[in-house]
Amino acid sequence: MARMTDEEADYWDEYFTKNPPKVTGEGKGFFVKHRGNVVILDDLSATYLHARAEGSHKSITEIIGEMVREKIAAGAEMVHTGK
Repeated sequence: MARMTDEEADYWDEYFTKNPPKVTGEGKGFFVKHRGNVVILDDLSATYLHARAEGSHKSITEIIGEMVREKIAAGAEMVHTGK
């Protein structure tokens, strides 16, 4: 791919300075759609999930989903049995 000339770079710099793009947050990209679902993990948790996913041939999303469902089921069982 050819590089921009200095003249082209100057043109686009001036153009976008005078006409900044409008950012609405209504895009179709992954991070816009899932902005409330992106979570940062500590190193231990990330390492554990990667190892478990690799060993089970499942995605990290599947592993987390299983863990959450197990916790919900255990909580429901505690409520049901009174333990």
